[in-house]
Amino acid sequence: MIRKARAVWRGTGRDGDGDLTTDSGVLKSSPYSFKTRFENEPGTNPEELIAAAHAGCFTMQLAFLIQRAGAAAEKLETEAAVSVVPDGEGFKIDRSALTLKAKVPGMDQAKFEDLARTAEKVCPVSRLMNAEITLDLTLEA
Repeated sequence: MIRKARAVWRGTGRDGDGDLTTDSGVLKSSPYSFKTRFENEPGTNPEELIAAAHAGCFTMQLAFLIQRAGAAAEKLETEAAVSVVPDGEGFKIDRSALTLKAKVPGMDQAKFEDLARTAEKVCPVSRLMNAEITLDLTLEA
């Protein structure tokens, strides 16, 4: 399985702009720039997309683990907050903080925590990251 995306950039780093396109078409010439990345101008940025990828990957991985444990999630809701910090001549992602709220009927807290911590470690996006990954979780009754 290979997934592809393309970036096009025009101009300088600070004053230029670009767009991102995925083969699936979910992103099609989606604008990004210095202002969408380091300020709050509308548009996307690589870190936001990494956060979305991490939240989605982790949540689906957890759903599979819950299924293997003989249960089904009524709802899994995950937020990933990716932190970008200066690093030498550039920047680096130093952390992805996952916050999970879940409703899994019939599952006890200890089993749920074990499955969530496993999902955090084994989802492909977590395994790709060279950053601290934290997980704060809540299992609703």
